[in-house]
Amino acid sequence: MKPDFPPDVRMDAARLYFNLLKEIGIISQLSSNRLERLLPHGLTVSQFSVLGNLVRVKNPNSPSALAAAFQVTKGAMTNTLQKLEAAGFVTIEPDPLDGRGKVVSITAAGRRAQDDGIAATGPGLAGLFGVISLEEVKMVTPVLERVRKYLDENR
Repeated sequence: MKPDFPPDVRMDAARLYFNLLKEIGIISQLSSNRLERLLPHGLTVSQFSVLGNLVRVKNPNSPSALAAAFQVTKGAMTNTLQKLEAAGFVTIEPDPLDGRGKVVSITAAGRRAQDDGIAATGPGLAGLFGVISLEEVKMVTPVLERVRKYLDENR
């Protein structure tokens, strides 16, 4: 349900929501840049994100479903998956239910690479500990998850 703000509040509310998304966008850009420098195994942020998705979803996925989830072209996802497969982090096999399709699964090495990536970010993000407390992280994360869920469901 859309909020029905009074006319005099509507612009202020729109500005607040816009500023929220703007800050998230800036944080995304800055954090991606920092993560890229910290990730082990030569992983890029997009490759690391795909591994994270495969760990989180816990099911094999098709390249086209992954492309849709990340809102990238099938060609871009194919390129990312080929690099992950060459590194031994995923397997890409024919879909047993659809002979034309493929199924992507994370390997044990891919899970370790994802864990290594998370561990490698710790020291590089330690400076945040003095800026935002663990209590604040625990408080804001559910809010950001709701924003992500809404944006994901309303593409």
